[in-house]
Amino acid sequence: MDNPVTTLRGTGRLILCIALVAAASLAQAWEMEGVKTLSVLTRDQQRIPIGTVDFTPLKNGAAGFRLSMDGTRFTDHFLSMKEFKCLEGGDEVLCHVPYPYRTPGVVSKRDYAWLEHSLLFLYKQPRDFGAKLWNGLYFRLEPDGEGLVGLPQAVDLNLISAPPDNLTLPPYDKSQRDDVAPGAHWIERLLIR
Repeated sequence: MDNPVTTLRGTGRLILCIALVAAASLAQAWEMEGVKTLSVLTRDQQRIPIGTVDFTPLKNGAAGFRLSMDGTRFTDHFLSMKEFKCLEGGDEVLCHVPYPYRTPGVVSKRDYAWLEHSLLFLYKQPRDFGAKLWNGLYFRLEPDGEGLVGLPQAVDLNLISAPPDNLTLPPYDKSQRDDVAPGAHWIERLLIR
């Protein structure tokens, strides 16, 4: 007959091994390396893939990135004498606003600012004709164990209508952004997985 203490210790070791393997798998799932899918999560929890982010590891845990939007997911809107690529969601239209100035295209696990600046959007009602640049959305990125999740914050896109004084610093720091109430917009989150 097996000793119950020995059996319990063996079971405990097995559980510990499984937990370590699971933790290692989660850590590997969120590496800034390779091509990741960029999706939006809507108010009704629909996940819509809209592009990819290709991460290239650099020194010191940093990574270069290249954002590619899937043009087939967007419709063209001509707003305020400029063409925008937009997502339509019933009561709201969300248009991507590419950051207009050169960036280093680099992120780290503590600083996603340049990727966040590449993911600027403006929102409008379907009946509105022009682009109201004060209706900007900035998605603050944070890791969630499976990748990155972008939480919406309000910004005034007029801030980038002229080049910032220092092009090496992202202009939308914490003082330039305000949190958005949950459910306020059709798109509630960005996901990078």
